[in-house]
This record gives sequence, C-alpha cells and structure tokens, in this order.
Amino acid sequence: MRRRTRVRGLIALCLACLLLFPAAGCATDNPEQITLKVLASSELADMAPLLADLRRETGITLEMDHRGTVDASNELAAPGGQRRHDLAWLSSDRYYLLKAKANGLGGEKPLATSIMRSPVVIGMKRATAERLRGSAADGQISWADAADAAADGSLRFGMADPRHTNSGLAALVGVATASAGTGAALRPKDVSCERLRGFFAGHELTGDSSAGLADRFVARQDRLNALITYESELLALNSSGRLREPLEIVYPRDGMVLSDYPVLLLNPARRHAYDRLVEWLRSEPVQKRIMERTLRRPIDPGVARIDRLREPVGNALYFPDDQKVVDRLLADYGDPHRDRAARVVFLLDFSTSMRGERIERLRATFDGLAGADDSHSGKFVRFYRGESITVMRFGGRVLDERTVVYDGQRDLDRLRGFVAADDFADSTAVWSSLEHAYGTVSGLLRERPGQDVSVVLMTDGESNAGIDVDTFVRRHARLPRDVRAVRTYTIRYGEADTGELDRGARATGGRMVDTADRSLLSAFKEIRGCVH
Repeated sequence: MRRRTRVRGLIALCLACLLLFPAAGCATDNPEQITLKVLASSELADMAPLLADLRRETGITLEMDHRGTVDASNELAAPGGQRRHDLAWLSSDRYYLLKAKANGLGGEKPLATSIMRSPVVIGMKRATAERLRGSAADGQISWADAADAAADGSLRFGMADPRHTNSGLAALVGVATASAGTGAALRPKDVSCERLRGFFAGHELTGDSSAGLADRFVARQDRLNALITYESELLALNSSGRLREPLEIVYPRDGMVLSDYPVLLLNPARRHAYDRLVEWLRSEPVQKRIMERTLRRPIDPGVARIDRLREPVGNALYFPDDQKVVDRLLADYGDPHRDRAARVVFLLDFSTSMRGERIERLRATFDGLAGADDSHSGKFVRFYRGESITVMRFGGRVLDERTVVYDGQRDLDRLRGFVAADDFADSTAVWSSLEHAYGTVSGLLRERPGQDVSVVLMTDGESNAGIDVDTFVRRHARLPRDVRAVRTYTIRYGEADTGELDRGARATGGRMVDTADRSLLSAFKEIRGCVH
C-alpha cells in the first residue's frame, strides 16, 4: 500500500513539474552536473542568458570559446589538429565540411543538429530602399540592384569580413551566386572571372564579427546607408534605440544564404550529454525563448512566429559544394582594406570600316557599360565608382587617348563624348597600337606598382599597317615582368583575323571573344568579369 502511495506521489510530482516548469520537463531537483567545452561562433554570445537557463534546468554547463565561424571551421578542419572541445556550435557547418573534405579528413561527419535559422539579408535606410525598389523588377530588390547602386556610388554598406565570419561569407556566396544567374550552387567556371568589383565599390565598412560590425555601423550611420548581416542582428539593432532611423530589411529577390546554427558532437564520449542538450534546445518552450531573445527563427516550423519574424524568407541559395569555389571567392575578395580601384585600357578600332552601324553599336555598348544596360548581368559588370578607364582610338596609329576616373555622371558623359568622335582612319595598325598601349601600361605601373591593369582590344578588320603579330609577340616577351603580366582580351568584330587575335591575346595570358555568335555588348560584358 505504501509503495502505491509513493508511486502516486511521484506521478503527481511529475505532473506538477510539467505544469509549473514546462521547459525543464520532469527534471529532478538535482540533475546530473556536466560541463561541455564548446567551440562557438562569435555571434552566439547573445545566447548567454539562455545558457544560464540550460545550466539551471538540466545541469549542463557550456564553456563557450567564441571565434569567427570561418576561423573556427579552419581550426576544426586542420589536418592532425588536436580536438580540445567536446562540441562545436557554429552559425553554419557548410564551410567546415567543405574544408575538412578538401583537407582529406576521413571518417564519419560529426553528428549535427540544427537549432535555429537566420538569413543573411540587407538592411537599408528607407530612402535608399524606396529608390531601388522604384526601379526594380516587380518592386522587389535583388542583389543585382544592390550591385548596380554600389557601382554608381549610391549604396554605401557595411559587411563583415568573409575571411573570418559566416555572415560575410554567406553574403559573398549570395551575391556571387546571384551574379552567375544559374540558380544553382556555384561551380568553378562560375567564378573563373571576378564580377563583383562593382558591388564591392560600395563596401566601406568591415569587421571580424557581426556584432562588432553593428557597433561600427552605429558610429558611421550618417555616412552609410546599408548593412549586410543576419536578419536577427538587424532586428536587434533596430530595436536597440541606437539608430537615428531604423533600417528596412530587404530579402533579395534572387535569394539569400540561410544559417541554421548546428551543434556538432566532436567528442563521442559526450553523446549522452549532447542528446540532452539538443533535446532541450529544440523543445518548444526553449525555441520560443530563443526566438524572443535572439530574434532568430525557430527550427520547428510549427512554432508560432513573433510579428517581426513573419516575413517570408524567400529563395534560399545553395552553398557551393566545391572548396575551390570558396577559395577563389575569398582570394578575389582579398584584403577589404586594400585599394580595390583598378584600371582598364580600351583599345578601339576607329578605321573607316567601323563607320555607320558598327560604330553605333560600339557607342551603345559603352552606354550599356556606363549603366544603361539594366539587365541582371549588366548590373554586375558596369563601370564602377573609383575605376580608371582609358580609351585609345586607333587607325593606322593611336589617334587619341583619354582617361577618366569614374566619380560621377559627368565622367561617364566625358567617356561617351570621346567614343562619339567621328574621325576615322583609312588603315588599321592593330599590333602597333597594342604595343603603344603596353607603353602606357608600363608608365602606369611605374607610377603605382601593383595596381590592377588590363587591356581590351576591339577591331573589325585585319591589321594592314605597322608591325605584325609575330613582332608584337616577340617584343612583348621582352617586357618587364610586371608589364608582361598585364593581360589583353581581344574582341573579334566583323572581318577581323581570328587566328591573329587569338594568338595575340594568348601571348599576354588573355583570350579572344568572337562576336560571330553574340552581340558586341555581350562580348564586352563577358570580358568585363575577367579583365582584372
């Protein structure tokens, strides 16, 4: 009888526990105490209040070792590295898994459980968002629209460094995927040319963590008009009272990369504690607390969203499945503090065969590169603020040359005016003119060593004056190494000699594009992504 009474008493105690302390389940007053060492993404510092609840309700203490997600992933994926942590809790494990595979780490993948979600989006000042929305397709802003605005200098944004942070890497992958326009995960051929220089012309603020970036944005909010980071960071910043005007959250129409904050089991001996931990984190009461305190989306779609998280995320973009793709993106991104401005030299055929329709197409092409092309691809490869553009018009010799540094519309107008000239020559000295261009390049590199320079040569006929291609190739091989490293990309138009243009381009490390199967604008756009 006494035994039945004790059983009924225990059942009543559990029922009371469930009613009074739903997040803790039927935990006893003295749960097993255990401490787990966790390698954690830096943005998870905002989980500290919930971790205190975790310790009180389950007896599990997490010792968080905060790092940038990319830095933490590199440590985890290092060959022969000693595991000093029981768990990893990253904003995303995609970079880690790619890096581990590339480094030849065999064995099973660590057990991983997603806890919450937050997309990497764009926070814009209202006037900026309204202006971009007014000219965007269907009134929905895309990464391409953002790239276009950054190139013309009207979008000035902050973004964390993708070499260290997941928010920066996710933004980089997102905009690169959008620029490729395939709708699929990026492939090596999609990043063989850099098409993001115009976008990064607007990148004026960076940081090694998303939280630190938000603080720096507040200090420079009068200068900047956009911030690319997690949705949760933007919502928290808007409610902090530190902004003079809240940022409108833009979910790019062409998609974004989601972070799912997985907990990874690194030490299999801690499996029992791991299971207790993730069960607690994914329980409905705790998911609600996570949502309310951190403004991240619950992993369970059945949990009712708070008002600020009811906006649909939209298209989720695929993360690359090839480490070479990510490495190329990071290499092209380079040091965010470096001078990103580059110079391109356009060598344009102004022989008499270009009169009429052909010269009009060339002028329309330059109008497109100056911003008139509102296609998705055109917005990524247009001229961008800070870029130096030299145009040389040639016939039997270089007729004239003009350089502008794009700082505003009047610079583009000067460029259009120069291309609109009507003085044509009777002969075509392709290779002598290209040799002249390399003379100019040599002077540029003496003035500013290490700058990015490239040459684009367009001609519609065979070279019938000056040196021949063989002479050019021989002389080019004797140039100083830094000058010789500058590539020339040739565009074959009309009746130009395919073999010569291909050979000349390859001798410099460049290549030829033929307009026989594409428009002149398409040919220039194809090269634009490769010229630096």
